[in-house]
Amino acid sequence: MIKVTVVYTNSSGSRFDIAYYCKTHIPLVQRLLGPVLKGVAVEHGIAGGTPGSAAPYLAIGQLQFDSVEAFEASFGRHAQEIMADIPNYTNTQPIIQISEVKL
Repeated sequence: MIKVTVVYTNSSGSRFDIAYYCKTHIPLVQRLLGPVLKGVAVEHGIAGGTPGSAAPYLAIGQLQFDSVEAFEASFGRHAQEIMADIPNYTNTQPIIQISEVKL
């Protein structure tokens, strides 16, 4: 199992519409990728590790797939449409990491 993690950093002037992300963007991704997408999680940053500090990330999205090849094959066909939706919910540049789930 692999996990594709997308993080949206929190910096001065950053904007992130979590309602749009959860109600519109993620359902778009689910519809386009179909059954090859095995799981989805969305986290909304609310605080940092020290009391009173801001969250380092506005949001984190996680997508699960059986393999890197399954992700690449499904995402590649729809990348343009998925990426074109990003300005509708944020003005930040997402950072993507692909990880192998060990536990």
